[in-house]
Amino acid sequence: MSEREYDVIVIGAGPVGENVADRAVQGGLTAVIVESELVGGECSYWACMPSKTLLRAGSALRAARDVDGAKQSVTGGVDVAAVLRRRDAIVHDWSDESQVAWLEKAGIDLVRGHGRLAGPRRVEVAGPDGEATTLVARHAVAVSTGTAALLPDVPGLADVEPWTSREATGAHEIPASLAIIGGGVVAAEMATAYASFGTRVTLLVRGGLLQSMEPFAADLVAASLREAGVDVRLGAQATDASRDGGLVRLGLEGGTAVEAERVLVAVGRTPRTEDLGLETVGLEPGSWLPVDDTMRVDGTDWLYAVGDVNHRALLTHQGKYQARAAGDVIAARARGGRVDDAPWGAHVATADHRAVPQVTFTDPEIASVGLTEAAARKAGLRTRTLDYDLSWVAGASTYSDAYRGRARAIVDEDRGVLVGATFAGPDVAELLHSATIAVVGEVPLDRLWHAVPSYPTLSEVWLRLLEAYGRPEV
Repeated sequence: MSEREYDVIVIGAGPVGENVADRAVQGGLTAVIVESELVGGECSYWACMPSKTLLRAGSALRAARDVDGAKQSVTGGVDVAAVLRRRDAIVHDWSDESQVAWLEKAGIDLVRGHGRLAGPRRVEVAGPDGEATTLVARHAVAVSTGTAALLPDVPGLADVEPWTSREATGAHEIPASLAIIGGGVVAAEMATAYASFGTRVTLLVRGGLLQSMEPFAADLVAASLREAGVDVRLGAQATDASRDGGLVRLGLEGGTAVEAERVLVAVGRTPRTEDLGLETVGLEPGSWLPVDDTMRVDGTDWLYAVGDVNHRALLTHQGKYQARAAGDVIAARARGGRVDDAPWGAHVATADHRAVPQVTFTDPEIASVGLTEAAARKAGLRTRTLDYDLSWVAGASTYSDAYRGRARAIVDEDRGVLVGATFAGPDVAELLHSATIAVVGEVPLDRLWHAVPSYPTLSEVWLRLLEAYGRPEV
């Protein structure tokens, strides 16, 4: 067994782990990343990038069909084989060669294999060839192992070989029928994608669809899915699963059943910490890792948990935000400086609390940041809700002959600032960053009047929302 020493050890080479190591190296430290699968992680090969690629063709086709002059040229549906080829190109045929080259260029070492904590600042790596390596950290170990799909406790479900998001985004053969268990982002997006492929999709939602979002947004998505031929069943609970020949049978509460070639389970995520050696440092295997705003694990002075594994915000962009902060803080502490010496100052990852942006790439897209109306009221804020029909904006009429969408802004009346915004409609994702800036920057509404939106664009909705709030006093 060989032993090597670094300033920082990062377990997990996804976008989060890469950014932790990169910021630490830029801060003058040495860093090594341990990875058991592909450098680039879940987002690059099995989540964000392939899923959005699978969705894009259907979205483009729907957009063309909504514009007179373009719809006449649409003579067929999605070319599924071409979509899958494009997906394969986006994920580089599941090769991480270019990502490994980036690590080398950035001055970050790579050790392939399964890494486990073996006590404070020590990581043991079981290599793919059976060779064992012990890594010792002078300053910090950062856990960036992310999450895995959660499998619900439904009798027989494991035996029918259900898909998770990995199989759904990596499929090379498209089933004729697909039953999806779940009502969150993955379930809604994959229902949208597979319906565009011509698959007969049944969406089994235990509670409500997209429950963490504004109800109007979820209603628009549900209506669109039904128009696309998806059988959306709210309040549906699977009780058992079995396979009969080429079909899977899902029994439901109430005695009914659904049959499909494939079943996709999308009911949540669980942390990849079960086989991480947490017990060697007094932590519980399989648990989420609570952290402070510098991403340091509670009760330690050397262990950091960055990205999904800390359960603050299970989104790639938020994980990268945390990672840049953690790498800066680790470097500052290694130099003997205060946390305030890090570029972003103390308590760096505060955006995870109330200003998290998220886009759901369904039809229509849902883009949101900050608090929903219900969440703001639960937080005890004195709020005012502003609603506007996006189809009334001039930019929407030029974009589409059948634009459907809605915008909502949540105002904290005591401070006169936005604390949340939600947009639902085609291509509203590009509206989101302006809302994020307004929420994070706590821009007073009387100043937003001077941020003049261009005409005719969807961004004109900002003016309409301000008009709904009322003109500033003079």
